[in-house]
Amino acid sequence: MSFADLGLCDVLSNTAKKLGYSAPSLVQRKAIPALLNNEDLVVISETGSGKTAAFALPVLQLMASKPSISSKHIRALVITPTRELASQVANSFERYGSDLNLNTFGVYGGVRIEPQITRLCGGVDVLVATPGRLLDLYRQQSICFEQLDILVLDEADRMLELGFIDDILELKGLLARKHQTIMFSATFFDEINKLALSMLSQPNIIKINNVNTSGNNIKQVVHPVDKSSKSALLIYLLKTHRWPQVIIFVGTKHGAESLVLKLEKSGINAASIHANRSQHARVNVLDAFKSGKLSVLVATDIASRGIDVNQLPCVINFDLPFAAEDYIHRIGRTGRAGASGVAITLFNEEESKQLLSIEKVIRQKLKREVVSGFVPSKRNTKLSQEETDDELYGNFEADSNYPKSRKNKPSNRKRRR
Repeated sequence: MSFADLGLCDVLSNTAKKLGYSAPSLVQRKAIPALLNNEDLVVISETGSGKTAAFALPVLQLMASKPSISSKHIRALVITPTRELASQVANSFERYGSDLNLNTFGVYGGVRIEPQITRLCGGVDVLVATPGRLLDLYRQQSICFEQLDILVLDEADRMLELGFIDDILELKGLLARKHQTIMFSATFFDEINKLALSMLSQPNIIKINNVNTSGNNIKQVVHPVDKSSKSALLIYLLKTHRWPQVIIFVGTKHGAESLVLKLEKSGINAASIHANRSQHARVNVLDAFKSGKLSVLVATDIASRGIDVNQLPCVINFDLPFAAEDYIHRIGRTGRAGASGVAITLFNEEESKQLLSIEKVIRQKLKREVVSGFVPSKRNTKLSQEETDDELYGNFEADSNYPKSRKNKPSNRKRRR
């Protein structure tokens, strides 16, 4: 099946081919025709499955058939949870629409708002935005929604996790005009369902593969290790395997900076990305990593979504995330678009509850492999084989979505603009 078979025009079909898309992915085959048919959609698909193209290509085609946009107005609005993802999605729209006479733009915090206001004066066909900056622009009367035809909520689960629900509901109240709404998410739970029911009209629900699972093409392994030996094990793995590129996820901003210093002292060139770094610094680090100039990126969960690196071979969880779905999005940076990848987790016994929650969500017991020379000084009795199998596999029917600690519990994370 080709993109033309899905209803895309020749211009966009040819652009997809030039960008290396030999054939549409499963999520693209399901979503593109429905979106072109002006249906409201909820699309649940694992990370790395081609979701951005699944909505960007048809949105561009629908916008190409519209008349000229008025000053300060927008035709299509894509809301993303993080600045990095907003920048990446905006770049994707520019690449996909390079042969169309359309105006696409991305707005987000961390940079001066004045140039964004100037750019919006003439109107924009497709605007990609983070919720906070979008509302700032609206309150300054720099943007209008009266001509909006399409709203896309990208990574809706992450927006809820980051505490953007009030912003999303406020935006919903501002969009009085009837419009098409599309919601994309890699994970699915009750809050996503409630948001969909409140914002979409008789939506078409599209679920690709297993919900709340990690990719089958990603080899996942857990290395039990004492907490005090994690850094040494990490350095050993990096020097032994010599991956051309790797993302290392940590739990805190301070932890990211501390780990970079340890890696550099061991002769490993690394850089960090987290919320305390300026937007300019974060962009420079990401650009260096994507171009291959930087091989080791240390990141907090700010980067678990929005980084799309071709053929990234490995992701390492130096710290386990507290939210089990963040594990899915972290490891989803590797094994993208059908490629294979490796996800390594460095685990100490203090993280037992987090590991069990992750295994419940992905419905899989992760393989444990002790690395020679890094044998833990204590056995993790709570996660022994017998107890883990009983707890993990015996409770799937009663706990099919998320660990109880996460259900119906609002996020207290600080919102980012």
